[in-house]
Amino acid sequence: MNKELVIVFVKNIQLGKVKTRLAKTVGDDNAVKVYKALLEITENVTKNISADVCIHFSETLDETIWKNTKKTIQHGEDLGARMKNAFKTSFEKGYERIVLIGSDLPSLTTAHLNTALTKLKYNDIVFGPAEDGGYYLVGLSKMHDFIFENKPWSETHLLETTLNEIKTKKATYDVLETLNDIDTIEDLNAFPQLMKLISN
Repeated sequence: MNKELVIVFVKNIQLGKVKTRLAKTVGDDNAVKVYKALLEITENVTKNISADVCIHFSETLDETIWKNTKKTIQHGEDLGARMKNAFKTSFEKGYERIVLIGSDLPSLTTAHLNTALTKLKYNDIVFGPAEDGGYYLVGLSKMHDFIFENKPWSETHLLETTLNEIKTKKATYDVLETLNDIDTIEDLNAFPQLMKLISN
């Protein structure tokens, strides 16, 4: 059995439900266009990886994307609970190194995922820091519930708070390079190929 797994958290494509902060500026239709493009980028990044891949949808299974890939539904009251449950069930299946990503990273590459999985051979935890103070990737080689509990989700000090707690728990960790996810029109401006989608 493959001991490595990449979990991708995906929101079901629904008007008014995806990229809501971006939609305030560009409108719901354009936000959906951008999110579809981001999903395609993420799908391509996970296509040729040696680890297993499992897509965790926010509400319902969507068979039109990530064909021939394992799929399931996210479970939990908030983001932390959903991530914790995803890791827990995956460890219970026998995986030893697990990386979880979202689906709104135009700069993400297969190399980022491979590097994260490699770092988990020597560390309990790995993060991919996001420019907004959160993280675009979290990986575990053993279950640490506290990472996902009582955290300031969507706040600029999320990663800093989490790392401070990790240090007090004496867990080992490493980080990848910082990337920018797409939440606002300012984020989008850095990616001309995505900006083109909303100018049409």
